[in-house]
Amino acid sequence: MKELKAKIVEALYSALPITAIVYLLALTPFVDLSKVELVTFSLGAVMLVLGIGLFSLGADLAMTPMGAQVGSGLSRQKKLGLLLSVCFVLGMLITIAEPDLQVLANQVSAVMNGTILIYAVGTGVGAFLMVAILKIVFRKQLAQILMLFYMLLFALALLLVVNGNAPLLPMAFDSGGVTTGPITVPFIMALGVGISKVLGDHRSKDNSFGLVSLCSVGPILAVLVLGIFSSNDLSYAVPDYTVSEDVIGAFAHTFGHTCKEVAIALGLIVVFFLICQVLFLKLGRRHLHRIGVGVIFTYIGLVIFLTGVNVGFMPIGYKLGYELSVMNDSFLVIFGILMGVLCVLAEPAIHVLNAQVEDVTGGLVKKSSMMLGLCVGVGAAIGLSMIRIICDFSLVYYVIPGYFISLALSLFVPPVYSAIAFDSGGVASGPMTSGFILPFAVGACVSLQGAEAVLRDAFGVVALVAMAPLITIQLLGFRGIIAEKRAEKRAMKRILDADDQQIINFL
Repeated sequence: MKELKAKIVEALYSALPITAIVYLLALTPFVDLSKVELVTFSLGAVMLVLGIGLFSLGADLAMTPMGAQVGSGLSRQKKLGLLLSVCFVLGMLITIAEPDLQVLANQVSAVMNGTILIYAVGTGVGAFLMVAILKIVFRKQLAQILMLFYMLLFALALLLVVNGNAPLLPMAFDSGGVTTGPITVPFIMALGVGISKVLGDHRSKDNSFGLVSLCSVGPILAVLVLGIFSSNDLSYAVPDYTVSEDVIGAFAHTFGHTCKEVAIALGLIVVFFLICQVLFLKLGRRHLHRIGVGVIFTYIGLVIFLTGVNVGFMPIGYKLGYELSVMNDSFLVIFGILMGVLCVLAEPAIHVLNAQVEDVTGGLVKKSSMMLGLCVGVGAAIGLSMIRIICDFSLVYYVIPGYFISLALSLFVPPVYSAIAFDSGGVASGPMTSGFILPFAVGACVSLQGAEAVLRDAFGVVALVAMAPLITIQLLGFRGIIAEKRAEKRAMKRILDADDQQIINFL
């Protein structure tokens, strides 16, 4: 109970800023929120706090240990084919069942068959999870692998534009962000840690990261390929973001639906883990009991969290974007930056990532530094997204320079920073981004450019959120290198300035 209380208090501090901002806006003439909308949002905020707290505790007790045990257990088998095959199936299963992907598929079903999209993305994640495992096994540099596949990605993006399906480009890049959601990230991160520890060498710390980043590339490539061969009408219907007058009924309906989605997602992972337990893990009852309790906490936390976001936050996000856009362009950009920072604080998987990063790096990368870098990056990404909606220009003008800068930085910073940065990109674009920021962007786009521009201008915000940490986190590493060299310079100068007697005395 003590751990749960601490997690809920932590979640309260995370969710309080964004909740306070919405309440403050409700008191101004800029946004007209009804009593029903405020009540719905308030209930959503309470569920958000409780959900994050339960999920965080569950991730510590179950998801992280499960991933680490499976990774280390498969590695001990010394069978590369088995390791790759299992990881491919695992990548597909957890992706197909990821709630964030289901949300995206439902929103773009008018443009592309949702079932085909889900299975294509799942195949992409499974394939690139194998690539990530091969990176660890053969100890290859993440930067080199990413450069190769991003060149392929840009080539396919160009082909998509040539074929006349350019409006699908933002959706393709968004798919990479939503795929790495709250269920997949803790498991995949821990899987990499488990494999790296068994293979452990002096670079095991660096090799334990990079799985999430590579798994984010697969969905983008898969959707680009689908888009190239797509001949559908690229029209987009804006979802109904109206707040129901029956508040309890709306929450109850969404709660029941979410229970089924999360049960499938977690069920697939649990079944997979139990098969591994029977075949080669052979964990004791104490470990299994702890993991079982953690799974229950994870399930309850995710259901509550996603219900609160879908019912309480999505409609409010849309309304804020729509009404604030009619005021002033600068105000919309500034508010977008602020919302980006606050949403980072409320993302459950980010807290899991930051804790794992600090643990694996032995304190080299602090949780506070990670959080600061993510806040700055995501805030800037949302601000740039608002500028794109206002000015109505292609996502390409952001994505191509952004990824080139990210890949260039990876050549100069320590590999661990590059791996963490690219992993952070997938983690930052979680449920809060798709559940609050995306509706906010849709609302602003509908107000400024019309509903027909949503697919072209509003989509892509998730992609920018996923891209921004790539730059900011690596800049932290670059700053660390500069600081270290300056310290060495000062130390050398003191040695050179010292006279012989001082050196003798020192020795």
